[in-house]
Amino acid sequence: MKQFLSPLTSTLLVGLAVLVSPQAMAGKTVEQIKQRGQVVCGVNTGLAGFSAADSNGNWSGLDVDICKAVAAAVLSDPAKVKYVPLNAQQRFTALQSGEVDILSRNTTFTLSRDASLGLHQTAVTYYDGQGFMVPVKSKIKSPLQLKNQTVCVQSGTSTEKNLTDFSKTHKLNIKPVVFEKFEAANAAYFAGRCLAYTTDASGLASIRNKEAKNPAEHVILADLISKEPLGPMVRRGDDEWLAMVKWVIYGLIEAEEYGVTQANLDSLKTSSDDPVVGRLLGSKEDTGKLLGLDKEWLARALKATGNYGEMFERNVGPKSALALPRGSNNQWNKGGLMYAFPVR
Repeated sequence: MKQFLSPLTSTLLVGLAVLVSPQAMAGKTVEQIKQRGQVVCGVNTGLAGFSAADSNGNWSGLDVDICKAVAAAVLSDPAKVKYVPLNAQQRFTALQSGEVDILSRNTTFTLSRDASLGLHQTAVTYYDGQGFMVPVKSKIKSPLQLKNQTVCVQSGTSTEKNLTDFSKTHKLNIKPVVFEKFEAANAAYFAGRCLAYTTDASGLASIRNKEAKNPAEHVILADLISKEPLGPMVRRGDDEWLAMVKWVIYGLIEAEEYGVTQANLDSLKTSSDDPVVGRLLGSKEDTGKLLGLDKEWLARALKATGNYGEMFERNVGPKSALALPRGSNNQWNKGGLMYAFPVR
């Protein structure tokens, strides 16, 4: 005698099967990436320490390393990335239109960007704040001393709005000198068209190091006027791709916390009894199947770029050309804000 399930019961069983399924399906973005054999990554047109190309067209920087790590996880090769340089006005349109798969371009996460652009914020890769750079000879020690002064700023950025808000709040009557292109703003400041230059403090350090004839003649003021959590963005509508990018970043951060490095990961695969390390490297548990990847996904990313701390040190840290302190970007258990969701 046949037994028939009610429509409601059938629906519930199908839903339950989906919930407990151990293997995630690849989304449309990943399918396109695999078909073309490249991750297309939107980056800055040239910001040393974050994304900049050398004379041979080789890209490097913290934002670039994120793209390399994602490519290693998804395509098994960190070199399979096409870098598309974008200015501030182009960046969101390029991602919205599908010109790039991921925007890894020192972009601040804000409510308006999250809610109105059709884009997803992934995970913070650098905690920053907006600062000011002035000539040492100006003897300015605080942004509050910029009353009635000219300040170079790039248009189409949260930096421009922050400057206006800061000026109004403190009744400073700051006179913004606005430029569409990053390079034009740099040139104007060093030519003396503005008394000060404002952008993210990390960006100021990069600009000073790269553009100033004598970096020692310019000082970045200690006081910051905003919170600028920077990180990659992806398009809405593809949760699988969002999950992959997000968890690659969390994996790089958690690897540092547990002492997994580019140099020791191969030996840790066989020698470590730590279950967290085993999950990170795929030696004790296969977390990749939950993302539609294989068990070596994160091990490959770490082999390509090192953990978050190694990326920071190499690109922007105290021993790099930018010489930025770890500060807020230290691990949560070392006084910083870097706190990875657990890979488990």
